Amino acid sequence: MVNSLVKVIVIDDDVDTVEVFCEYLEIKDITVVGRGYNGKTAVELYEKLRPDIALLDVMMPEYDGFYGIENIKKINPDAKVIMVTADLTYDTEKRLKALDASAVIYKPYEIDSVIDIIHKVHKGTLALTP
Repeated sequence: MVNSLVKVIVIDDDVDTVEVFCEYLEIKDITVVGRGYNGKTAVELYEKLRPDIALLDVMMPEYDGFYGIENIKKINPDAKVIMVTADLTYDTEKRLKALDASAVIYKPYEIDSVIDIIHKVHKGTLALTP
């Protein structure tokens, strides 16, 4: 399988979710360069590591995913940020579009579709439209 390595950071407040997610991404030739557990860490890791894509949970205590994407976009307006959420409300969807999320993955997700979304966002063939 010829695959250009995609570098990602994975941010979720659930430590087990991060571990399992990262292991699966690595199996699929996606390089996890950083992992964190809140939006503030997401911003710090993004600034330090400059990944191709940030995978960011929306609902987290203290600094949430909205904080994360908002501040990552201040560092790089073209940053590719995939938001992960179980929140299906219109308000959340609208807010994520306004913050220019590259894609939104809804929990529970099918892991293979996540891999597909990561590759489409990386190639620039998938984007949310406001």
